[in-house]
Amino acid sequence: MIKQPNSKIALVGDMLGEGGAERVQARLSFFFKDNGIEVHHIIVRDIVTYDYAGELFNMGLLKNSSNGIINRFKRFLALRQYLKKHQFDYIIDFRVKNRFIQEYIIANWIYKSPFIMSIRSFDTRYYFPKNNFIASLIYKKAYGLLTVSKVLEDKIRRVYNYNNVKTIYNPIIKNEILEHTTNEAPFDFKYILGIGRMKDNIKQFDHLITAFKNTRINTIGFKLVLIGDGQFKDTLKEMVYGEKMEDQVVFLPYQENPFPYLKHAYLTALTSKNEGFPNILIESLACGTPVVAYDCLTGPNEIILHKHNGLLVKNQDINEMTEAINEMVNNQELYHNCLTNSVSSIAKFDLSIIGNEWLDYLKKNN
Repeated sequence: MIKQPNSKIALVGDMLGEGGAERVQARLSFFFKDNGIEVHHIIVRDIVTYDYAGELFNMGLLKNSSNGIINRFKRFLALRQYLKKHQFDYIIDFRVKNRFIQEYIIANWIYKSPFIMSIRSFDTRYYFPKNNFIASLIYKKAYGLLTVSKVLEDKIRRVYNYNNVKTIYNPIIKNEILEHTTNEAPFDFKYILGIGRMKDNIKQFDHLITAFKNTRINTIGFKLVLIGDGQFKDTLKEMVYGEKMEDQVVFLPYQENPFPYLKHAYLTALTSKNEGFPNILIESLACGTPVVAYDCLTGPNEIILHKHNGLLVKNQDINEMTEAINEMVNNQELYHNCLTNSVSSIAKFDLSIIGNEWLDYLKKNN
């Protein structure tokens, strides 16, 4: 039975589509609504592809082509009026925050309710200015800082000297994922899968292409499938062409529903420079697909149990990535052990557990 709303929360994000933070925002909105909380989404960009619960204030619709100072000021006013009208109990902010003058204005002039900053990348330059004093002016009124991994929490405490820091992992909804998978495989060949944005080289698909080439598993019918969009994609295609791997590497655009590809992959590989908490790993495991990942900062070593649900690889070591993929293909006993354990290994990330951690943190778990 769904409870009637007794409190109000605003979830602020860049958009409601495409990314991992946005998917977390959408998933949490359903849990909050089902637990008696009125949910409002506030987004900056007019991109909505994920299902969500609650009301939507789409600030992207207020943005004009010039995006000048006057237009920005009008959007600030609209946001301030919206927040004042609804008097939220909490504001949970999932955005990247590297325009620090803007963030000072938002934190001190626009946010009047207790606000929580969600820190989602080990590259904390996206959230903190170099000067700790300036950072303190932005976040001194924050209810708290939430990280998505224990190692990231430790960094915030150690480097920036904050104490009101806590880790709450990203949630997974296994039933939601399984509903979006299919029994029909997308390809008639076995494949290693890589998924992520290609707007820059943070995901380092060039590492994965090199590792795949060095495995030579293409000689037994395997291919590499890369899903994502962005300006770096052309560079990756040029690399594949230069290595004469056109028949071995398949590029696909961003997929609104990636789960059929995850379910039918032989394994999912992650070769990122850094992460926060890579959703793609828990989503792959939820689909029953083992994973291989660099032990990068942060997240993979808090998800992968080495040789239980996948393999952790020495950070940034392409040769070890090559050997890990080879081992998962050649050692069938290891592979099937990881396959068997994949779904059960992520039980602790289920939305019912993570959602209740949020309710406890917000003092809403009556």
